[in-house]
Amino acid sequence: MTGTIFVTGGASGIGRAIAQRFARDGWFVALADVDAPGMARTGALLPAGRWSAHRLDVRDPIAWEPALAAAAGAGGGAIHVMANNAGVPLGGALADCSVAEIETVIAINLTGATLGARAAYPWLKAAAHDRATPVCLLNTASAAALYGTPGTSVYAATKAGVRALTEALDAEWAADGIAVRSLMPGFIATPLIEQPPNGITAGTIRDVVERQRLEIGRPEDVGQAAWAAVHGTRLHWLVGPTARRLAFAARWLPGPLRRRLRR
Repeated sequence: MTGTIFVTGGASGIGRAIAQRFARDGWFVALADVDAPGMARTGALLPAGRWSAHRLDVRDPIAWEPALAAAAGAGGGAIHVMANNAGVPLGGALADCSVAEIETVIAINLTGATLGARAAYPWLKAAAHDRATPVCLLNTASAAALYGTPGTSVYAATKAGVRALTEALDAEWAADGIAVRSLMPGFIATPLIEQPPNGITAGTIRDVVERQRLEIGRPEDVGQAAWAAVHGTRLHWLVGPTARRLAFAARWLPGPLRRRLRR
């Protein structure tokens, strides 16, 4: 059965890929972002009449309820999946990151995700009465949540928080019939990796990834993982070789992993 999915960060990248994947199977897609032109570009890739756009700053607690209500109204009265996807990167040495950059990343990646979960809860709980359509809070975490690595301290901390949020709500909301899942991709070819790691570091995140000879994955692979997560039973969904290697090392080889990172 089809339903309505609300996708934050829907103007580009992973959010766009999630929107396209669910639209392919007939779902109504409600896009949410601060980037109205970007949402329009995403909408142009979706079936006509099967999407809506809602300006939303995930840091604003007052903005969530009107956006969700408008999305539900556009999509037929319910929200079945909330893709808590909006996020921004920050890299480089912690000492090189400004206080403003640190506060922004925490506010969007962690506070925004928490506010989104809280605001979406009554909508998801109401939709869970319809057993024919999956109901899910889908959080975009990251491979960075598996083990903190040099140059990712603040970003990794926020994504580890999203991972913990997923685990806590998976237990807390089980009785309400709401599935809670996380996506844990490695580096993905989105506009975010074309940005500098921080305000004073030269080059882009892509440059850093390529120097380390790490792969850069495709957004559509994350979109497919999102579809599988909503329809599956696993709690955390790894996407890409980097995520799988890091998960293996963190679980089975934590000592060698720590020594390698310290070098």
